[in-house]
Amino acid sequence: MHKPRSVLLLVITLLFIANHSWAQKGPEELSLKSAFSGKFDIGAALNLKQIYERDEQAAALIKAQFNSITAENCMKAMYLQPKEGEFNFKDADRFVELGEKYGMQLIGHTLIWHSQAPEWIFIGKDGKEVSREVLIERIRKHIHTVVSRYKGRIKGWDVVNEAILDNGDWRQSKFYQIIGEDFIELAFQFAHEADPDAELYYNDFSMSQKGKREGVARMVRKLKVKGVQINGIGMQGHLSLDYPSLADFEASILAFSSLGVQVMITELDISVLPIPGPSQGAEVSTNYQYDQVLNPYGEGLPVEVESKLANRYKEFFALFVKHHDKIDRVTLWGLTDADSWKNNWPVRGRTDYPLLFDRNYQAKPFVRELVEMAKE
Repeated sequence: MHKPRSVLLLVITLLFIANHSWAQKGPEELSLKSAFSGKFDIGAALNLKQIYERDEQAAALIKAQFNSITAENCMKAMYLQPKEGEFNFKDADRFVELGEKYGMQLIGHTLIWHSQAPEWIFIGKDGKEVSREVLIERIRKHIHTVVSRYKGRIKGWDVVNEAILDNGDWRQSKFYQIIGEDFIELAFQFAHEADPDAELYYNDFSMSQKGKREGVARMVRKLKVKGVQINGIGMQGHLSLDYPSLADFEASILAFSSLGVQVMITELDISVLPIPGPSQGAEVSTNYQYDQVLNPYGEGLPVEVESKLANRYKEFFALFVKHHDKIDRVTLWGLTDADSWKNNWPVRGRTDYPLLFDRNYQAKPFVRELVEMAKE
């Protein structure tokens, strides 16, 4: 008469062991790149410590989880060419060597971006703003030098970053003010000249917003009509627990895909922290003074907030899987929570939890569900 009860206890015990073993599994058993193979690449942005493999745990995680890597900072113009004609390729070379060592897809980030452009590029020897012709020649030399150096080794380049405002208007950057809107066409042209086989992308944040969606689509259509090569659009995934809506994000995936280009989900992270101002995007110049109220989880993440983060990630990965025929790559903007730029933006000194791996290099519990989702 006690047999059914014994069987029940055995089943419960086995389920407990199974769940416990999942929680204890290391990077190899919870491999995102294996789970999503055949759907899209899984990438991460790497900092210098990771590029030089100074952190053994990070190196093991990168190799186990990802098949694509992006240079978080070392390929930006201000670091590659801090002075006119003086290039510093040490860190970028190391990034490429690391990716080749482990057979990863390499993404160059970024050739033209207003935010981290070297100041000299806009200023002549007389201290005045350069002419349109001079600036065009400077960006041509920069792009040709950088892209040709890694010809055949970099899969794709973020050619232009963040040139459209949230309302769809052109950002009034120095590139735009001096050259005009065709600075984008020229940048793509120069990149294609330097490596005709490299994929070329436009990358921006807040891409789920209707105004930006329409503005970017207009720009891409113009480029394609002119015969300019543009292979993909990077939708930066700087998300929060309640922004943007899944429907708006999906609408942009569909809109961009309809242009005949691949969609990349780039710079993915989901912040759990309160946003102090009206901006929901990723404008790096935004800065707010530290206030303890804005840093509520310094001692750890409450269970209910962790649950919201898990649900949010599961919703978005389900969306990515649904449209995997349109999406080429999903790239996390950082490796672990400790590496994330969201700890210091838009408020310095906060503790955020925006990525898939915690500060101890462990996969968060819901990563198991993402892997299972991919296999279904």
